[in-house]
Amino acid sequence: MSDANTAPLESPAPLQDDNQLMQERRDKLKALRQAQAQGKGPAFPNDFKPTDHAAKLFAAHEAQSPEALMEQGTQAKVAGRMMLKRVMGKASFCTLQDSTGRIQVYIKRDDVGEDIYNAFKHWDLGDIVAAEGLVFKTKTGELSIHASAIRLLTKSLR
Repeated sequence: MSDANTAPLESPAPLQDDNQLMQERRDKLKALRQAQAQGKGPAFPNDFKPTDHAAKLFAAHEAQSPEALMEQGTQAKVAGRMMLKRVMGKASFCTLQDSTGRIQVYIKRDDVGEDIYNAFKHWDLGDIVAAEGLVFKTKTGELSIHASAIRLLTKSLR
């Protein structure tokens, strides 16, 4: 029974949004494969071996001061699903989640190179990403990795 004062039900817009999002991600995947065909490196490299996990890094370094961390110069190699991304001009942050937890990665264009940085800006949440670099604490005290290298391992389609 419908009431004269009740608005008619509309078709769900989120389904259209989901389809558009999936199409955009498929287009990005196609571009990756085309770049590989043109000799610009493998679309999905499988030679990255993470040596560290988020929980292990936090257990080992969370209590250390920023100065002590810089003095130590600890390098880390992590991989995980990109859960957050903040692009701010020539530098960005992303949060990677591995099987043990989350860790923030700081990416600076001058450190990873302009081509890699520009590619990173087009990666999506959900993509599997590898990062390696120096363990440090940000000005706000968050344990992070200052990436000297970052790369896309797997593209997320959903």
